[in-house]
Amino acid sequence: MTPSLSGFPPALIRRLVIKIGSALLVDPAGNVRIDWLRTLVADVAARTQAGQQIIIVSSGAIALGARRLKLPKGGRGSLEDAQAAAATGQIALSQCWASLLDERGITAAQMLVTLDDLENRRRYLNASATLERLMALHVVPVVNENDSVATAEIRFGDNDRLAARIGQAARADAVVLLSDVDGLYTANPHVDANAMLIETIDRIDARIAAMADGGSASGMGSGGMTSKIEAARIATGAGAHLAIISGKVDAPLSHWTQGGKGSIFLAAQGKGARKGWLAGRLTVRGRIIVDAGAETALSKGNSLLPAGVAAVEGMFARGDVIDIVAQDGRVIARGLIEYDSDAAAKIAGRRSEDIAALLGEMPRSVLVHRDHMAMV
Repeated sequence: MTPSLSGFPPALIRRLVIKIGSALLVDPAGNVRIDWLRTLVADVAARTQAGQQIIIVSSGAIALGARRLKLPKGGRGSLEDAQAAAATGQIALSQCWASLLDERGITAAQMLVTLDDLENRRRYLNASATLERLMALHVVPVVNENDSVATAEIRFGDNDRLAARIGQAARADAVVLLSDVDGLYTANPHVDANAMLIETIDRIDARIAAMADGGSASGMGSGGMTSKIEAARIATGAGAHLAIISGKVDAPLSHWTQGGKGSIFLAAQGKGARKGWLAGRLTVRGRIIVDAGAETALSKGNSLLPAGVAAVEGMFARGDVIDIVAQDGRVIARGLIEYDSDAAAKIAGRRSEDIAALLGEMPRSVLVHRDHMAMV
């Protein structure tokens, strides 16, 4: 573990996002694990007193609501059940957080967001401004996905990636995911006794991604190690560290600070705010497949020219977000496309000076300008 970052101390980490999953917050019977939660709130209070600004991303609404409504399958039997459970459980969840934080003299605020709220640039900036104001007022925001209105097509589906995106919007220095395992292992530690903990990850490559296991041990949550690595990509790409530590102990943040195990994904060199938002997006409208020459040019900071395009996939309009993909399937960049999909397909593989003859005009010489592109 990187000594200077172990525990994400307030002296080094000014603003911290803490994510708590359903399996940690709610017991199998659908009740809040109030005694454990009180120890976590004590950790939060100690850190706020030390000057650290805290944002909480809390799961649990569906699990709590399902118990109150006596819904089968934990409220996840259908989209309608999940939405009803979320609407019912969110009140109980927010009351619980507000009460426990108030015991420590801390004011809580509730923020419910959908995937669209953070994928739409204007609404993303609004969320960012709200978080910034709450921090200035010494309030602890408690954030959750608005599952009462989200659908399968427009939802995060797990709060790991939500926590990373909230960290990005809040310009947090770090994100910590409380998990049922105490970090990233070389294999699933629940089934492989020889699995080894990886304490520090400075780059998320294919080897690291292959270690992920998509399952949720409790059956109550919706994430697994796969979602945590995806969250780490978003957080580190935005210049924030991300840690995975065990939440199965009392006072988990104190336990980690005092030598508990964990894995830290180190922040990459920060992108500009707009490029960070682009790179962290979870939805795109299409894909541009590029050749090796274009891949090399993009890595040097150049714009994407039509000549380097091998194929165009999807239906999109000018200004939509698209992925730029290498011929082996790797997503290498994300950006705002300058042409719609029909026009992009017509000029793919052609020189810029040919655009006018092909389209009858040449409004732009590039498909994706470097100022509107983020490498991923």
